[in-house]
Amino acid sequence: MIWYKCVQFYFHLPIIVRLLLSVSILMTMFGSLIHLIEPDHFPSVFDGIWWAIVTGSTVGYGDYVPLSTIGKIIAILLILAGGGFVTFYMATLSAGTIKFEQDLSEGKTSYRGTNHTIIIGWNERTKQLIEMIEAHNLDTEVVLIDHTLNKLSFKDHHIHYIKGEPTSDKTLQKANIEQAKFIIITSDPSLTEEQADRQTILSIIAARGNNASIHIISEILTEMQRKNAIRAGADVTVRSNNFMSSLFYQSLFQTDPQVTEIIAKTLEEQQFCSELVDEGLIDKDFYFCAQQFLADRKWLIGLFRENEMILHPDFALRMKKGDSLIYLQSLEHTRKQVE
Repeated sequence: MIWYKCVQFYFHLPIIVRLLLSVSILMTMFGSLIHLIEPDHFPSVFDGIWWAIVTGSTVGYGDYVPLSTIGKIIAILLILAGGGFVTFYMATLSAGTIKFEQDLSEGKTSYRGTNHTIIIGWNERTKQLIEMIEAHNLDTEVVLIDHTLNKLSFKDHHIHYIKGEPTSDKTLQKANIEQAKFIIITSDPSLTEEQADRQTILSIIAARGNNASIHIISEILTEMQRKNAIRAGADVTVRSNNFMSSLFYQSLFQTDPQVTEIIAKTLEEQQFCSELVDEGLIDKDFYFCAQQFLADRKWLIGLFRENEMILHPDFALRMKKGDSLIYLQSLEHTRKQVE
């Protein structure tokens, strides 16, 4: 019964572990045997095991050599048996490494890390986002979920790829969504705007169902689906069409072609933030508040008052209780505050 359990346990081990265990047992057995037969030439069991490994791997240093006939017969058996085992082990190890790399690039390997960021959809927006994350050395691993890619080389893109539908629990679990910190859901460019938004909302529901605390950022194309995305569980909805329309509108009144680059660079390197007005700033004018914020490397640009956004208000405008101040600060400064 015990023997059967041992055999059952052995064959449940991964093949690499089984081969390593078999080679170790075989070399230990031959090393102990040669030590018992020729104790003068092999003073210790370790010397015997060393000889067995060198001989079985066909390296043959020659520092230990059996002299007796029985010892030479054991060496022949070791070369025949051990050489085959070691060669098979190395071939299996190499094949396993190649298969793991193939599975990784084809999106078949589950992710085991924690506090990572999941990005859904492979498109130009996600490519640039990943480049920004790498350029700013953000302390987060990126896991990409996409159903259109056949292969994504890990050497060229230092992200973990999972192939599958983002609405599938199995796919999300392979991405280890239970331990993820953020998930960014981008719109599918191959669908119409209405279809893309419906797909995004389904992905939000699936993500929220698998992790109640994950921070969900979703791209929504149509205004009528924005509220549905929030109802589904999105923490932040990004209206990409609104942003592009505003950018086009800005370009109408600018002759300098670098204006769009300035806006893009600002969004890349600066963080838009808001915070409730401090008790000490109530009844103070906007100019005074701006000076206080500048001392902390924050550029005050406006405020929220009674659900209304006021940008670049009059310097004489006084703060009221319940106001939220809007400001810009560098991403690096924001990261240091979070850390």
